Amino acid sequence: MTLDYRRAQFLLSAAQLEQLPPDQGAEVALAGRSNAGKSSALNAITDQKQLARVSKTPGRTQQINVFPLTDDVTATRLMDLPGYGYAKAPPSVRNHWQQVLPQYLEGRESLRGLVLIMDIRHPLGPLDQQMLAWCDAAGLPAHILLSKADKLRRGAAGNTLQAVRRDAGGHCAMATVQLFSAQTRQGVEAAREQLDRWLQT
Repeated sequence: MTLDYRRAQFLLSAAQLEQLPPDQGAEVALAGRSNAGKSSALNAITDQKQLARVSKTPGRTQQINVFPLTDDVTATRLMDLPGYGYAKAPPSVRNHWQQVLPQYLEGRESLRGLVLIMDIRHPLGPLDQQMLAWCDAAGLPAHILLSKADKLRRGAAGNTLQAVRRDAGGHCAMATVQLFSAQTRQGVEAAREQLDRWLQT
């Protein structure tokens, strides 16, 4: 049975882990640099135009946004983590999430995996590497979406895919990688299949 990601709906935004729904069921988190196309990826996967606000100002996600996939919020959820690397975020906000995110990745029992969105033209930056290292420390699998794949020719995109596959494993033993484009919908089904595998185990 495949999950219906079009049923995703916004539940709440949490600034603290205590504000999240009960740690039950199964959830997958999405993370990425503020300009990597995370909101566009979430909208493409859920087949909704406005589920995650796509803003011309990167860094709008400063809290954890919770999107249940059914009416039962304790069953299956997508968790949209704060976009990182946003220069204009106050230092206090950046420091807060530097402490909270590893706690979330290591301590959340219902968390099955992390979808890490990277702009294919700028993959595996220092903050991406840090997220992968946190996943590795938590024993958590990571699935990398190389977003905006339509911006590169097929050969260049394939070369980047191979390079990231090779390098990502050095930061997280359980890392997988695919090409993705919200614009052309390339890789949307493959991303959903990965989510299905995690959320239905």
